[in-house]
Amino acid sequence: MTEGDAPPAPRPYPVTYDVQPHTANRNRVTVGFRIFLAIPQAILVGGPGIGFAFGWLALPFGDQWWWSFGAGGGALAGAAWACAFISWFAIVFTGRQPRGLWDFTRFFMRWWANVSAYAALLRDDYPPFASTADYPVTFEIEGQPETRDRWSVGLRLIYAIPHIVVLFFVGIAWFVTAVIGWFAILFTGSYPAGLYRFAVGYLRWSARVQAYMLLMRDEYPPFSLS
Repeated sequence: MTEGDAPPAPRPYPVTYDVQPHTANRNRVTVGFRIFLAIPQAILVGGPGIGFAFGWLALPFGDQWWWSFGAGGGALAGAAWACAFISWFAIVFTGRQPRGLWDFTRFFMRWWANVSAYAALLRDDYPPFASTADYPVTFEIEGQPETRDRWSVGLRLIYAIPHIVVLFFVGIAWFVTAVIGWFAILFTGSYPAGLYRFAVGYLRWSARVQAYMLLMRDEYPPFSLS
């Protein structure tokens, strides 16, 4: 690089999450009863936040609470964490991850991305019971890595602790803004734009960390809502 040349732009993180904006003209009835409408989906894939498989990482409200911080209660979430457990041993000992386990985790993450946006009041469209159907939410991840970092995978839970701690408090802040947004929609029919962007950012950060903890990528996630 010659003098005066700008440094190369940083490479984007290989996991992306976005929601088509839906702040105005909201369906007050479905928002008012969202906690009940989302139950069938939550049983399968859980709700907003990081899908921790460990109960002691949930908020003090407990796993029975609808806004539990994580998707650990969903049946498919449990299967995805089981895949990560098997993949951990496969990668540490062979340096490779079985393709089928990675594909299933991607299937789960795409479904979770849709349900999380709906449960977090970001969309009124009911999410499909599949991850392949069209929905105004984008979750993309680069293809399965051919070679893996065994040290990073072996120490993955330790490496993820800073994100777990920070996202715990960001999740509490998000919950407060979600309650405000819920009342705002009920009384005005609109979700405040600033709170909406924060909610999308929180889910984006959660999606990256969850993909990292599920061993889909080895790149360390950024501490960022953007």
